[in-house]
Amino acid sequence: MATTAPKTSGRILSIQSHVSYGYVGGKAAVFPLQCLGYDVDVVNTVNFSNHSGYGRFGGSRATAEELSNIFSIMEQNELLVPERLLTGYVPGAEATAAVTGFAKRLRERKPDLIYLLDPVLGDSGRLYVSPEVVPIYQAALPLATIITPNWFEVEVLTGITITNGQSLRQAMKTLHETYQVPHVVISSIPLKSWLKDLLPTHLRPPSDTSDSDYLACIASSREGDLVHAQCFPCLPGYFSGVGDLFSALVVGHFPAATSQSQETAADGETPLSRAVSHALSKTHAMLVLTHEAALALPEEERLATDEELDAREPMRKIRRMRGRELRLIQGQDIIRGTQPIEYRQLQPWTDFWTA
Repeated sequence: MATTAPKTSGRILSIQSHVSYGYVGGKAAVFPLQCLGYDVDVVNTVNFSNHSGYGRFGGSRATAEELSNIFSIMEQNELLVPERLLTGYVPGAEATAAVTGFAKRLRERKPDLIYLLDPVLGDSGRLYVSPEVVPIYQAALPLATIITPNWFEVEVLTGITITNGQSLRQAMKTLHETYQVPHVVISSIPLKSWLKDLLPTHLRPPSDTSDSDYLACIASSREGDLVHAQCFPCLPGYFSGVGDLFSALVVGHFPAATSQSQETAADGETPLSRAVSHALSKTHAMLVLTHEAALALPEEERLATDEELDAREPMRKIRRMRGRELRLIQGQDIIRGTQPIEYRQLQPWTDFWTA
């Protein structure tokens, strides 16, 4: 089915990384938001040639002073008029503090601001940032309307290792109650056996698939203790910018503050679960498009990862990375909702807090 764009648009301020080549950070977020009808103001936290996964990259990182100067001049010129704020990767503790301090001032001036904070800290057990960044993000969590961490980032922010249903519930409760976050979206969590067994039957993937073939996406709203989830199949290989695209689509599809209601629709959807369903559906369809395009590339551009060979011949890895950049331009009809795709609707997880 076609997944339509939001009925309302407005202005979004995007604060995240920038690359000249490829689609990560702002390059993965700004164009999709424009396709949804938003005006997007952009502040780059880094200016790199390409993402770091290529091995070779160069450029500059914005300092706290540079970022603060941009925010100050925009304010003096009365150019800070966003209805929504999206923040992603910020390099270093001082720059992160500058961004979160600015978000606090913007929130105080505009209480109904829709702020999606993507706490880009790391993945798969490894931090991308210095440990000093973590408490800065923790202090900023109460400013957010929505946060979109992956499972590892949830563990880092809460200090809770997620290994079973009890720890998952405790982590979610900590984000809602200790840090006062209204809406939490765990963008991806491996479908390990404990999670598969915890999921209600209607949320589990087909029984003939292995756990490693699927990830789960979980969305929780503090008001009403409403939790929704969906499993989705993994695609082989490494993709960059996926979380940046997903977060942009979530904030892009989330309804304006004046039209928000946590009442559950007849189909079981809430404003949050509907926005996340659209984001999940479009992101996965974009990955399928990217994967299919990568398979059609010459063999030398799709060689499997081999750390020893990649280190000896850097272009081997670079060609592979280049061939797996998100096909955002080719898939713009997916983003706009004019190309039919499978709608991966998040379903209610009614016994989440009691299972």
